[in-house]
Formats: sequence, structure tokens, C-alpha cells
Amino acid sequence: MFRSFFLNRRWFAWSILGTILILASVWYRVQLDVRINEWFGSFYDLLQNALSKPGSITLPQYWKEMSTFLSIAMIYITVAVLLEFFVKHYVFRWRTAMNDYYMQFWPRLRAVEGAAQRVQEDTMRFASIMEGLGVELVRSVMTLAAFLPILWTLSEKITALPVIGSIPHSLVWVSIFWSVFGTVLLAVTGILLPGLQFQNQRREAAYRKELVYGEDDASRAQQPVVTALFQEVRRNYFRLFFHYLYFDVAKWTYLQASVLVSYVAMGPTVVAGVITLGVFQQIARAFDKVTESFQYLVMSWSTIVELLSVYKRLRAFESRIHEDADAAPPDDGLVPLNP
Repeated sequence: MFRSFFLNRRWFAWSILGTILILASVWYRVQLDVRINEWFGSFYDLLQNALSKPGSITLPQYWKEMSTFLSIAMIYITVAVLLEFFVKHYVFRWRTAMNDYYMQFWPRLRAVEGAAQRVQEDTMRFASIMEGLGVELVRSVMTLAAFLPILWTLSEKITALPVIGSIPHSLVWVSIFWSVFGTVLLAVTGILLPGLQFQNQRREAAYRKELVYGEDDASRAQQPVVTALFQEVRRNYFRLFFHYLYFDVAKWTYLQASVLVSYVAMGPTVVAGVITLGVFQQIARAFDKVTESFQYLVMSWSTIVELLSVYKRLRAFESRIHEDADAAPPDDGLVPLNP
């Protein structure tokens, strides 16, 4: 899953240099997010002045703020589009590396249940999910590094929290507490999902395999057999639906409640009227960015469940390759792990 791409000299330009390019692009997008957050502060202060004191700003000043945002947004859009285009090629190269490696051992692997699906489908899904989760993890870390100092400084303007009272840099601690709470909540409610997803794919593979045999052999895919196989698929799906039901209740309740957390925390400060509208917007956006970074596992849990399922299937697939240490081709282009 990893050696065929990242330790293969053939794919060095894509696996190593391509990864560096993706990380650099993500870092640049985070810097643009910081500039946009600063723009919101100045723009909403401008709006507050314009609405509270008619004639205090001119139309050219207003249009200048608009053009500033557009200039940042156009750069952001360009970087995002080019990065998405590059990532699509990056993922397909990773899939190609895995596909080429597995096909060298096809005579040994063809007997594995769902072998065709694992080579044709799981390689692409694994590369795509790993890239997506990896980029999001790096983006979360970089966003946290960029916005945590901002929130730390802006939290000094918060006079007190509801019920609790005054706490230095309070919004940082509120963000950490809320994120940890959500992570634990979804980890507990979703603990059974990876195993069920894995079992689900095994049953789907068995059903698909019998149908494929039935295309060429009239004695296969008979009604009693396919009915029994489909019943297994149906039973596992219904179990999966039930467990996703309470998982989704916890997930969406938590995410909707997250919208109000920063507003609740800033309630006493807003009532006291000690901050401007621009500062309020800056604090709210910085809080959201920091909280989203801490909520990486919360936001990615469903995808992680899918990844664990794919990983288990490919890991079982690869175990067949490594049963015989001498089975590897003499020159597969891999850098030895233990030179």
C-alpha cells in the first residue's frame, strides 16, 4: 500500500516531490485564510462606522475593501483549482503503483476472496482516502499553528465566560474542551462501524463473485445460492444502518451545537459592549478555525471508518504476498527496507 509508491524509484517525482508540492500549497492556502480573517476585521469595523455614523466613510473606501477581498479570493481559487487538478493525477499514480505491484503476484492472489475488486477498486479508494485524510490532517495542523496565536491574543478581549467567569485566554480552552468532547463522543458511538464495514465488503465480494461466475457458467449463481448470499448482504447492511443511525444523531447534534459555542462564550462580552463588530468577527472566525483543526477526528470519522475497512482488506491481500519471502520479483524497483 505504501512501499510500492513511496519507496519505488520510478514514482519518486510523484510520491516525494508531489507530496512536498501538496504540503506547500496547503500551507499557502492557510496563509490566505489568515489574510481573509484580517480582512473581515477591518471590513466589519468599516461597516459599523458606516451604519452608526452616516457619512463617516466614502464609497471609494467601501469599494477598496471589496477589491482587497477579491484579490485574495482570486489567488485562493487559482491555487485551489490547480491543487485539485494535481491531486487527481497524484492519486491515480498511487493507484497505478499499487496496481502494478499487486499484478506481479496475481497468480498467487487470484484465489483470495474478492481479489479482482481489491485490485480494481480498493487500490483507488485507498489512495484517494489516504490523500484526502493526509491533506486534511496537515491543513488542520497548519491552520492550528496559524490561528491559535491569533485566538490566544484576541481572547484577551473576552471579559468573562457565562457561569464560569473570567479565565485568561478563555476561548482557547473552550475550543480545546469542546473538540475533545466531540472526539470522544463520536469515537465511542462509532466504535463498531469499522468492523461492520469490513464485514459488509466481504459479503458484497462473495455475492459479486458468484454473479460473475454465473455469467459464464450456467450451473453457478442459482437462485437458492444468490438468495442466501444476498440475504447476508441485506442483514449486514441493516445492522450497519442501525449503528449509523445513533452515530449520525450524535454527530449532527454535536456539529449544530458547535455553531453556537463561540457566540455563547462571547455573550457577556457582547452585552458589555467592549468590542467592535470587526473584532467580534475576527474572534468568531479564529475560534471556528481553531475548533475545526482540533475537530479533525470528528469531521473525518466516517472517512476513517471507510479507510480502516479498505486497509483491512488490502492488508489481508498483502499477507498472501509475504507468506513466501522469496516470492518477490528480483528487481521490483523498491528500496530495501532493511539494507
